[in-house]
Amino acid sequence: MITVDNVSLQFGRQVLFDEVNLKFLRGNCYGVIGANGAGKSTFLKILSGDIEPNRGSVSIEPGNRMAVLKQNHFEFENEPVLNTVLMGHREMYRIMEEKNAIYMNPDATEAEGLHAAHLENEYGHMGGWTAESDAALLLSNMGVKEDLHHKLLKDLSSPEKVKVLLAQALFGNPDLLLLDEPTNDLDAETATWLADFLADYENTVIVVSHDRYFLDMVCTHMVDIDFKKIKIFTGNYTFWYETSQLMMQQKANKDKKTEVKRAELMEFIARFSANASKSRQATSRKKALEKLNIDEMEPSSRKYPFIHFRPEREPGDQILRVSNLSKRDANGEWLFSNVTFTMNKGEKIALLSRNTPAVNAFYDVLAGEQEPDTGTIEFGQTISFDYLPNENTAFFSNQNDLDLVNWLRQFSTDKDEQFIRGFLGRMLFSGEEVYKKSSVLSGGEKVRCMLSKIMLRYPNFLLLDEPTNHLDLESITALNNALQEFKGNLIMTSHDHALLSSVANRILEIGPTGYIDSLMSFDDYLKSEKIHVQKEKLYAGMMAEV
Repeated sequence: MITVDNVSLQFGRQVLFDEVNLKFLRGNCYGVIGANGAGKSTFLKILSGDIEPNRGSVSIEPGNRMAVLKQNHFEFENEPVLNTVLMGHREMYRIMEEKNAIYMNPDATEAEGLHAAHLENEYGHMGGWTAESDAALLLSNMGVKEDLHHKLLKDLSSPEKVKVLLAQALFGNPDLLLLDEPTNDLDAETATWLADFLADYENTVIVVSHDRYFLDMVCTHMVDIDFKKIKIFTGNYTFWYETSQLMMQQKANKDKKTEVKRAELMEFIARFSANASKSRQATSRKKALEKLNIDEMEPSSRKYPFIHFRPEREPGDQILRVSNLSKRDANGEWLFSNVTFTMNKGEKIALLSRNTPAVNAFYDVLAGEQEPDTGTIEFGQTISFDYLPNENTAFFSNQNDLDLVNWLRQFSTDKDEQFIRGFLGRMLFSGEEVYKKSSVLSGGEKVRCMLSKIMLRYPNFLLLDEPTNHLDLESITALNNALQEFKGNLIMTSHDHALLSSVANRILEIGPTGYIDSLMSFDDYLKSEKIHVQKEKLYAGMMAEV
């Protein structure tokens, strides 16, 4: 158990949170949410002891061990992979090193030998005798192959490093597990494995994540940072979001009597409780909801951008035909090869690959920004597409360093400043913010600008390479709704499981030896044994190189 007692934190005049009192109990998983800059990662650092609050304290139940997944991916660069995982249990690793040093010392005294025997016994009680095999199994379950276990961490790819550091945090069954964006850079299969693992986890988990599917799968409670306060609410993210929206509607409707509002909430909670039977944590969540205090609920202060893609022209019958498309990287290795497909009206494709450069190159080729090594691309005559690249730096490196009004004006047929300012306002750039220089925008602000650019061009075909990168949960939710409502065609790649499962109706996975084209939902695709076998063949070339 972790107890937060009267904690306050501020930087200069900026108050992040004030007089916070919370208890995190064993057997629960808490998802920490809040707008960008609210202090989610900072709060985790206070819990882990990396940051001292201005006032108040954090106490951990005696004998409890805490493990933390941080965003620093370079701390263990020169350590072997297996050792990095073992370091997750610090005390056990310290004992292992101490006893091994005694065993390796030919001049060890009798007293040191007795001490080593004592350490050996303590090491065994901690699970040390099976530690290496446990760590190796954990890595293998997460998709880190055995031939990588003795390599240095710096020799692994970024997604592989994330898996190793995640395994380090999970290793040894810690009593308190703190995870900061654990699904970043994880492939869909590993993210699903992690969700299943945490759904069965019997200790305390506190997680910061922008992945709504993940929060829904694992969380019993939401920790909401809002109004400079931090409150715990029962239920997963979807329950918190829908309750917050309902409360906002009720607040706007001042004529409704209190008992009518309460009846609406009770009906909603009962309906959600029934639907919770689909969750791995259904029983505990339903019991918690039955004890829920309606008076604890209140509308959120969050703001959602207005995202709406309105095609200027309805697509005709000919959408897109791709034939034998192939591309090599700078070293001459195949990124993807012989990709052939025809898109039909109304299709929304989720583009997947284990190799991020392959995805980036595929979009650049489709958008005409790179030439393929083989193959052809033919868009229908009625098709007008727009492209959101993974890397958008080129759009914001204008030598004139335009303010937001003039930056967006470049892409609009209506040049009127009031129109542009109104459009920016709907995308949450209000007041004097519209005169902010484009060079100083945050990652999330740049993506909102890129989405604004696309909306002003009214395309009927979208190419979206990781559109949720850098966005907060509110913007991701607004984008998800907009893509569901979009009447045109699209091809998109995202690590957001909820986005792909709710929007895509066709899956295309590309690799060095070919491609997989499947007319099924994203969830069905991940569960298919037949697809799993096809994937191993698809990436056979990559595996051989590793």
